[in-house]
This record gives sequence, structure tokens and C-alpha cells, in this order.
Amino acid sequence: MRTCFQILILILLFFCTAFADVTLPDVLGDSMVLQQKQKVPIWGKADAGETVKISFGKQKLIAIADQKGNWRVDLKPLKADFTPQILMIEGKNKIELKNILVGEVWLVSGQSNMQWTLLQSNNGEAEVAKANHPSIRLFNVSREVAFRKKQGKLGEWKICNPESVKDFSGAGYYFGVELQKNLNVPIGLINSSYGGSQAEAWTPVDYLNANPDLKAAVERTKIWDEERPRVKAEYAEAIEKWKAESEKQKASGVKPSPSPSVPDALRDYRIASSIYDGMIEPLIPFAIRGAAWYQGESNEARAEQYNILLPTMIRSWRERWRQGNFPFGIIQLPNYRKNSDEPENAPWSFIREAQRKTVEKTVNTGLIVTIDIGEANDIHPKNKFDVGKRMSVWALRNVYGKNLTGAPTLENFLIKNSKIILTFKNVGSGLKIKNGEKLNEFAIAGFDRKFVWAEAKIVAKNKIEVYSSQVPNPVAVRYAFNSNPKNPNLTNNSEIPVAPFRTDDFPDPTAGKR
Repeated sequence: MRTCFQILILILLFFCTAFADVTLPDVLGDSMVLQQKQKVPIWGKADAGETVKISFGKQKLIAIADQKGNWRVDLKPLKADFTPQILMIEGKNKIELKNILVGEVWLVSGQSNMQWTLLQSNNGEAEVAKANHPSIRLFNVSREVAFRKKQGKLGEWKICNPESVKDFSGAGYYFGVELQKNLNVPIGLINSSYGGSQAEAWTPVDYLNANPDLKAAVERTKIWDEERPRVKAEYAEAIEKWKAESEKQKASGVKPSPSPSVPDALRDYRIASSIYDGMIEPLIPFAIRGAAWYQGESNEARAEQYNILLPTMIRSWRERWRQGNFPFGIIQLPNYRKNSDEPENAPWSFIREAQRKTVEKTVNTGLIVTIDIGEANDIHPKNKFDVGKRMSVWALRNVYGKNLTGAPTLENFLIKNSKIILTFKNVGSGLKIKNGEKLNEFAIAGFDRKFVWAEAKIVAKNKIEVYSSQVPNPVAVRYAFNSNPKNPNLTNNSEIPVAPFRTDDFPDPTAGKR
């Protein structure tokens, strides 16, 4: 009897699997935009050995599913097209994907400042109401589905309109609108972002384990696994105590204290590789032009490590995508926290420095400067229009070859007697002061490494002299290196400020923290 039952189960399993439907990943769907001018992967699952036919326009291709049921074809490079087209996939079943456009596709990713929606941004309701762009398509990756908090699709391509855009990234939306305005092609935007996330959660485990400076991120996961039951109980007790105290505070007319923060051990999105596994890998190998990344806030305490972590994450995405060194824009953290009257040496500035250094040493990357559009008292500045605009300036100039001027960048420096001469590149029509009559936010230090505010003068189209009577023998200069510099006003005809920088290699205040 037992043997007969086992045979029956095997027969049922055979029929259930032998006639399984051809399926597609969620990122391939109706209303999507396919990337122009490069090969376009189309892939999915089927029965092992099944023949799958794919047709798009005049292209007709055939794939044979491998032993694991995986199949893939690559459409030949396509031309941008506003005319809706149909993608047909046929095996034992037939799938018809409709309303497909061809244009430029970008991934926008990061933590809360990229997640920050258009509705939450400045003039949100008005901007949402007028956001009718039929040839801009949006794919919002679901954090809940990615982390199995709910069932359903990871996301769906939607036509950009007031309903679909309200929960989409504000910075990403403005970026897409500017691209379309200048390129006149359909635009596809994939938003994969998660507030409060750390870069190690966006990086595959094997890349972290391969570097001694990053392996600690994986080790933390093991520690959290062990302590989670205890931490969960302690947190529940703390929440109950907070609720009771809050009621008393309300009764006495006092504003309740903030709730206890969720411990890292209970934040599944802090686990090494967790977001990559659920929110990036399922998108691969969808053809994209490039990526824009707005993250770093949650890695502030380990700014030195970020110099290693961010380039590693970028390399991992590029290698896994197998699409070459695609363009990668890094939005540098904005001005934040209270102004200081003296030069600082704070971790927030060193995260910005790590972002700048990553661009210097990583091919085909770009820095999007936001040092003048943050908010002192809000880690989530509402001005996402200028963020998206500056993202587009970088992409249009560096990726699409448009004749636009970007912000100047430091090229080199020379110590000459009591002055330090800074030479810049990408100066456009020349360095200039944006606000006020003199340059601000320059600090200078001698061998004692104590920085004081300095005088700075533009002495040539691309040169600045920095000096101070307090430092007769200078060795280093820093510019806009406070967490929230008061008036970073060095620019060129682009009006975009120069990114904060330092010429020294003095120890990072987070040195050694892993």
C-alpha cells in the first residue's frame, strides 16, 4: 500500500511539473520601457527542455529551457519608440505583454531620501496633480513583498499619472521628467529603495565575506540571530512601558516621549545582503542605462568603512548584471544639523568624503552635489526637485554627452610658502562666488592639524589661493567640511556648488569601526 501511494505521488508531481506554464519575472510586464541601443534580455522559467518562442517587432527568437527550467534570449538593440508594442512569449502557454515602449531605463535606489515620495516633497499635492506623463513608466519595488510581509508581485509597471506617481520617489520622478524633456524618448524608472537601510544590506554576502574590512557586517547577522529572542522580549517590554508612560504624559498635558527605537536585531532589512537578495537580484538582468544612488545616512557611524563598502557594492551590482560598467550616479549627502562657528571633524562630513572618493576611484561614476539644499533640522529635506534636476545634469552631461556645465572638482593642490594653491577642473567659464562678495567655508591647518577659518581668493579661471595669518606653514585645506556649512558658495556658471573636499589624509573620526 505504501509503495502504491508513493507511486501515485510521483505521478501527480510529474503531471504538475510536466505541464507547468512558462512564467516571467515580475519586472517584465505590461507598460514597461525597454532600454534602447543595447541588447535586451528577456528571461523566465519553463519546463526543462521546453521550447519558448519570443517575438517583438520584427525580431523572432527561440530559447530552450535548461535542466533547471531557466531560459533567456537577448533582443538585438532597439531604437527609441513612442509607439506601444507587444511582446509575445509562447511555450505550452502564451503570454502577451502590451503597451511596451522603447527608451531609456534607470534604476533609482538608496534609503529614505530616495524613497521619499513625490507627495511628501515640496508642493507635493500640486506636483502630483499635474504629473501626467504617458511615456514615463514607473516600477516601484515593494518592500513588503521583497521581505515576505505580504504576497503578490514585487512590482508592476505603471503609466506615470497622479495615482501611480504619488508613492513614487520624488527625486526619481523629477530626474525622469528632466531626462525626457531633454532626450525626447520614453523613460522607464525602477525605484528600489528602503528607508533606514545600510549599504551592506544592498551588497551580496560573498562580496562582503571576501573583504576583511567588510566581513564584520556578516558576523553581525550571526550575533543578531542569537540574541533576537531576548531582544524581542526586551523590546516588547520597553514598548509596553513607553505606552503606559505616554498615557500619563498625555493626561498631564505633556507631549509624549518618542517611542523606543527598533533594535537592529529586529530590523530584517539591516541584515547583510537582505535587500540585495529581495530587491535588486530579482531585477537582474533587466536592461538599464544606469543607476542613481542616494544613501549613506545609516552608515555614518562607520564612515571610514564606507570608502570600501560603497565601491564594493557598485562592483557587485555591475558584475552580477553583466552589462559592463554602467553609469552610477552618487547623490552626496546634503547639509544637515546645527551650524557650527568653528571647523568640525564630524562623521557626516566623512561619509560625504567617502562618496567623493568613490567617484574619484571608480570608473563611470558621478557625484551629484546637494550641500546647499539640505535642512538643518530634518534629515529628509523636502526639496527633491533640485536633487532630481542635478541628477539629470550629471546624466545628460556625462552619460548622454550633452553640452552642459557641471560643478567644478578639485584637481590638485600646491603648498607655496604661506598659501595653498588649489587647481580645479570642469570650471566652465570660470570659478565664481555664488552668494556674497567673498568665498566662505575654507579652513586651513598646519602641522598641528588644527583647522581655522581661512581667506580664499579666486586668482585665475581655475585657481584659488587659501591662507590664514594664524597658519604661517599650512599643510592642508578643507572646504565646506562641516556637517552644515553656512554658505558654501564656490561654483561656476553651472550654479552647482563645488562638492565638500579635503586635501589631507588625517584620521577619520570613525577609523577602525567595522
